[in-house]
Amino acid sequence: MAERAAIVTGASSGIGLAIARMLGDEGHGLTVAARRPDKLAQAAQGLRDEGYEVEQVPANLASEEDIRGVVEHHRERFGRLDVLVNNAGVGIGSPVEETETKRLDIQLAVNLRAIVLFYRECAEMLRAAGAEHRSALVVNTASIAGKTGQGWLSIYSATKHGVVGFSNSMNKELGPAGVKSCALCPGFVDTPMTDFVKQEVSPEEMIQPRDIAEVVRSLLRVSPACVVPEVIFQRPGEGL
Repeated sequence: MAERAAIVTGASSGIGLAIARMLGDEGHGLTVAARRPDKLAQAAQGLRDEGYEVEQVPANLASEEDIRGVVEHHRERFGRLDVLVNNAGVGIGSPVEETETKRLDIQLAVNLRAIVLFYRECAEMLRAAGAEHRSALVVNTASIAGKTGQGWLSIYSATKHGVVGFSNSMNKELGPAGVKSCALCPGFVDTPMTDFVKQEVSPEEMIQPRDIAEVVRSLLRVSPACVVPEVIFQRPGEGL
């Protein structure tokens, strides 16, 4: 049994899978969650083939019941939680006058509400890890759109602003208990989520998932006296 353990959502590909692989490399037992069971199973088996200890839990993170299920599976398998990675997200673009309530609700639920629920359900384990080593870590995937408003992606942008704000609040609330939070704010990353723009920006010109994972690795290694509340990732020549 691994001495430390992590939950990673949205772990079937892209940023989540890269972070999960890095955490496995750093000696964490892994619970990986994502919406599509087949894709998650393939990713989880790949991680096992690399020698990592992995629990896979298919979950719709718009569902409170599914979120509780992820945490309970993790608790039963590993009994502790040192790192929580809230990475799952969905972005649906449209002009504001064409906003569909169903699409509005799914973005609010997955991008923001799920993060709050994961903190709630994991708080006891995170506090226990914080009491042990003062460096329990929660990583919340926001976006560069969470730092500056984006037209057409206005709902997505609003949810990601919420992720940044909630992360800052959690540092004030849970920081004294040894639980750190960091909001990741990348620009275009070479993942399936950015396929819509790859005719304009080539994958080779985008931030790579491993870039995000390596920054998260550094968050594991800073001292208990250091909190990194957010990290902005930009391509050369870009700015907010």
